[in-house]
Amino acid sequence: MTKTLTRAELSEIIYSEVGISKTESAEIVDQFFEEIILDLVDGKSVKLTSFGTFLVKHKGERIGRNPKTKEEAVIESRRVTVFRASKELKRRVNNE
Repeated sequence: MTKTLTRAELSEIIYSEVGISKTESAEIVDQFFEEIILDLVDGKSVKLTSFGTFLVKHKGERIGRNPKTKEEAVIESRRVTVFRASKELKRRVNNE
């Protein structure tokens, strides 16, 4: 079974490794993600060296189909977030 790393667990790791208070470590984690979110909302990409890049892409309007009813429907244009892993992250995940 795959284990998921949560914000709380990440905060706990920072607390135990760095030695700052639990409140401060939680604030650091929250602020880190908030900065990423704000840049993505503004349409900017976020590159974390040796980890990867978060991008915002625009998907145009298209015709989709309801799989149950087979009825066609218009899917509105929208922005989507994409993550591209760095070569270093891919290498480490694959134990190379």
